[in-house]
Amino acid sequence: MSRTTEMVLGILGGLIGFGGAFFALFVGSLDEALNGSSELSGLGSSAFLFSATAIIGAIVVKFKAKLGGWIMLISGVAILVSISLFGVVPALLLIPAGLMGIIRKPKTEKMAA
Repeated sequence: MSRTTEMVLGILGGLIGFGGAFFALFVGSLDEALNGSSELSGLGSSAFLFSATAIIGAIVVKFKAKLGGWIMLISGVAILVSISLFGVVPALLLIPAGLMGIIRKPKTEKMAA
């Protein structure tokens, strides 16, 4: 069964997650320069790792749909938790893609009589 939809949504979610992670890292480094310490830098780093994991899950979903779906679902939730507002769009792409990978069943072909 073709899992192109899940793969495209996962790759887009991961790439947009990279953008949100870089923005969070930028804002965190500015906050650290001005105030001396910032938690946002660490959270941006974790979002960066989860974005990379989401892209890996998008590739895995072509071969093992349930495993790739779980990876994307967990990555989407983790990105949303780690960088909150910056991670809404990637989460909106990764969570449905992950659920589609987990729930969607392959079509069975009917035998011609």
